[in-house]
This record gives sequence, structure tokens and C-alpha cells, in this order.
Amino acid sequence: MTTIIDGKAIAARYKEDARRRAEVLKSRGVVPCLAVVLVGENPASLSYVRGKQKALVETGMAGRDIRLDESVSEAELLSLIAVLNADVDVHGILVQLPMPGHIRKEMVINSIDPRKDVDCFHPVSAGKFFLGQESFIPCTPQGVEALIRESGIPLPGSHVVVVGRSNIVGKPLAALLARREQNCTVTLCHTGTTDLASHTQRADILVVAAGKAGLIKGDMIKKGAAVIDVGINRVPDSSPKGYSLVGDVLFEEAVDIAGWITPVPGGVGPMTIAMLMQNVVLAAEQR
Repeated sequence: MTTIIDGKAIAARYKEDARRRAEVLKSRGVVPCLAVVLVGENPASLSYVRGKQKALVETGMAGRDIRLDESVSEAELLSLIAVLNADVDVHGILVQLPMPGHIRKEMVINSIDPRKDVDCFHPVSAGKFFLGQESFIPCTPQGVEALIRESGIPLPGSHVVVVGRSNIVGKPLAALLARREQNCTVTLCHTGTTDLASHTQRADILVVAAGKAGLIKGDMIKKGAAVIDVGINRVPDSSPKGYSLVGDVLFEEAVDIAGWITPVPGGVGPMTIAMLMQNVVLAAEQR
């Protein structure tokens, strides 16, 4: 029988751990604080920011909610980040992506103090992570690894196939699962992969982070495999909202084949936010 992994329940445990660590810091006069900068009013970004603000409240941490008009200049945004870098009461800085086209994402990411880079996007943060040095761990890959481990899915010796090579999920997740602690054999697939199904059908653990609704069909999954669906796609429908959220995996086909599977929503998403809270607490502890 397939186990549907409850990401919300597992995330709640990690948020509770973050809350307890934040209480210890507050008893010493330090309130962990995350500054979230949002440029413009992208509906998806607004939703993500609300989720992060809610998690900060639940974990007893402070938040700086900074909203900027879409017309803000790159220089003004970089100046704001410099102020936040210098603010000793701010431990983490997160600039919500995507940003308007006139702002260079790399310039913004590179301007964040690596000690406050709780997303682990800065080249220094990412470099330390990939080299296995002490660093933050990117939130979504960290959440995926925790989901697998907490669900009792064997990691050492498993063949993991990751579909998607983004710098945010695919590449760092492949690196994380290949570490000696996890000891997986990892295949990284992408848009240039020939015969994708021939790879996914051999996976003990299949992680899909391609951003394409319904990419993985039931016949592309090995019987009994663990399927972790990172994708979250808006598909138009006749509901009052006008859309529904679906993953990169055809859940209706996969659920009868997989041994474990994450739902969308309610799987990886809550874990990403929980791991962000973990990183904010860690940043405060390190400072």
C-alpha cells in the first residue's frame, strides 16, 4: 500500500525545533529575525511571502516585511540590502524571486552578506555547500532530504534520479544526496536527457523538480519507488479561484505504483518553509 507522505506534519516538527531554539536565544537577549524583501506584486510571490510570515509567527521569530514598488531601481534595492547587512538585529535576508526585468538577480544575490544568506544562493554560500564545508543548506533540498529520511525511506545505497537541474533545487539536491552521510548514487536528468523514462524507471527514489505539470506518468515509475514531487504548477480550471495546484507527477497514475509519494500541495512546500526557519535560527546562533 502506498504511503502518502504528510509534509505538513513533518514540517511542524522542524518548526517546533526552530521555535525551541529561538526561545533559548531570546532568553539571552537575541531575537532571530528574517527580513523578507518583495519587489512588485507577483501573486505567487505574495502567497509565498505570506507563508513565510506565518511561519515566523509560529516559531516566535521576528520578521521585517519590506514591500517595494515594481519601479524601484536596482541601485535603491542594493542600498536597502546594504542597510540590512549592517543591521545587527537582522540575522537572515531573503529577497523574493522573481524580480522585475530591469533588476539583475545576480547583482542582488551577490550583495547579500553570506552570513545572512539563509536561502544559500550567494556564490560563497553555495561554494561552501558544494565543497561540504560548514554552511547553510538550501531550503528545498534540505526539506526533500528530511522528508525522505523522516519517512523511513532508505538513503544509503539507493539510486536517486533527480529530474531538473536548477541551481535552487536540482543541482544542490544531487550534491546533498551524494554526500557520504546520505551515500546515494545520483543521476541528474534535465531537458537534454534522452529517453527520460529509461532513467526514472530505474530510480529507487525519484525527485521531480522540472516545473512542468504532468511530466512524469505512472509508467515512468519503478514499482515501490519513493516519489518526491517538488513541482507546483497552476492549471486553469472551473473552480472559484480559476486554477488548481498540481505537481510535476501525474498523482492519480503514480499513487498506485509508488511505495511513497508526496502530494501537491502539502508535501515539499511546507518543508521548504520549515527549513528556512531552521536556517534563520542557525544564522542567529552563529552571530
